[in-house]
Amino acid sequence: MLVDSFGRIIDYIRLSVTDRCDFRCVYCMAEEMTFMPREQVLSLEELVAVGRAFVELGVKKIRITGGEPLVRRGVMKVFDELGQLPLEELTLTTNGSQLPKYASALRAAGVKRINISLDTLDPEKFHQLTRTGQLSQVLDGIKAAQDAGFERIKLNAVILKNRNAAEVPALTRFALEQGLDISFIEEMPLGSIVEHSRALEFCSSAELRALLSQHFSLAPLEDETAGPSRYWRADQYASRIGFISPHSENFCASCNRVRVSAEGKLLLCLGNDHAADLRAVLRAHPGDDKMLKIAIMDAMQHKPERHHFNHSDEPQIVRFMNTTGG
Repeated sequence: MLVDSFGRIIDYIRLSVTDRCDFRCVYCMAEEMTFMPREQVLSLEELVAVGRAFVELGVKKIRITGGEPLVRRGVMKVFDELGQLPLEELTLTTNGSQLPKYASALRAAGVKRINISLDTLDPEKFHQLTRTGQLSQVLDGIKAAQDAGFERIKLNAVILKNRNAAEVPALTRFALEQGLDISFIEEMPLGSIVEHSRALEFCSSAELRALLSQHFSLAPLEDETAGPSRYWRADQYASRIGFISPHSENFCASCNRVRVSAEGKLLLCLGNDHAADLRAVLRAHPGDDKMLKIAIMDAMQHKPERHHFNHSDEPQIVRFMNTTGG
């Protein structure tokens, strides 16, 4: 069992396989995105070794993230090999653009659930937000995922007050009518941005629930998940409506997860810079799972108790989500 210094059981990791994207999302608002040199990124074999070490230490759930994970050449090797481990869940976060190509193979590899980022249903606004993306790509990806038969498909939307908050009812109705779950996420202060004021754009989960209550009859769900989402349900629909609230409803006390970036940094908290360099261990001791597991266990003693986000336009964490892992 993997336990941090506060007694929290760590049974979930987010493993980022690349920092590259085919189009950006609301999280990555930099004027220019920069990417790591290839040699700094973990190889596919190293990614599998990290996943295997965590599972041997007691982790039960692995989520593959990026950047956009499905643009990594040969990425199915990671899914195929991790899918053979004794996991409760192997899941994926994606922007959906590559799902028409990969959905069936992912399901065959053992992926049960996927999260698809979708911040707007307006094609023009979607192109504006992503700079190069086409909404039709994502909608085609959602259809491919539905056809592949994943147990659950969830949409994720980062909500900004003056950018897409007015679209929350439409996004919700789309999800409900398609039989999809959806989670609305408060913006996190990651990376330096110039496109908006974080304080002015912040939209709390409570505000969104009040907005949705004008359109749907909402009731909180009793069942708790191991993740940060708190779920509600609308009358006459089976889908869940989630709210991820790192600012307004801090969930650090029950945190059960860590992240591994594409360059092998074990990030112990999304809202802090505490990290351990697993790439250095992997390359100093190739094939030595024991040394890797020791490094992971030692790092757990430095996982902070909580983060302290605020709405300042000065970045509290310099890295963007493409290097953190979504």
